Amino acid sequence: MSGSCKSRIYGDAARFVQAAIGAFLLLFVGASPSLAETRVIVAYGDSLMAGYQLKPGEGFAPQLEKALKAKGISARVVSGAVSGDTTAAGKARMAWVLGGLKTKPDLVILGLGANDMLRGLPPAEARANLDAMIAGFRKRGSKVLIAGMLATPNMGKAYAADFNGMYPALAKKHGVPLYPFFMKGVVANKALLLGDGMHPNPKGVAVIVQGILPSVEAALR
Repeated sequence: MSGSCKSRIYGDAARFVQAAIGAFLLLFVGASPSLAETRVIVAYGDSLMAGYQLKPGEGFAPQLEKALKAKGISARVVSGAVSGDTTAAGKARMAWVLGGLKTKPDLVILGLGANDMLRGLPPAEARANLDAMIAGFRKRGSKVLIAGMLATPNMGKAYAADFNGMYPALAKKHGVPLYPFFMKGVVANKALLLGDGMHPNPKGVAVIVQGILPSVEAALR
């Protein structure tokens, strides 16, 4: 695929995400007090958050929203996830996604890094990209919850130490909460994964949501 074609596809995806988030946030401009009190959460990640090969309502964002409402928390969870994104791609599209928004999300759940690891990209580069994204979201006035990842065993001990360690280090640096492993309770459990053995199926997403839910509740306080 040519560079121009990749750029066009990437731009289209970023504009779609921006439009989806922006369209919802515009509802809060001049909204009634009850609607305006609804908390806005953006799930900013890759295919693990994007609901890869899942039906509408089965992905992370809608399941998390439903779980929060069951807890009595008025929240709207908007998917800002793009399948295939690395931390570099996530950093690059921040301007597209956030640049034209009229109001800020209350919370951004940042879950990127898995594709960097799978491609064997240097953890130092991923760390720098995540660092910039956390700073960028916070500068805009949004809280950040880091959803960490863990390197697969085949990456080796040295790589895993650097990769796994960057999430707690960044959480400490910025003073933001960390959910250590987004796929906790799901990875390597075939009953909770799609046929590719990597992405969560609807039941797997439900396990992820129940795991991260207390961290999301705490981050919204």
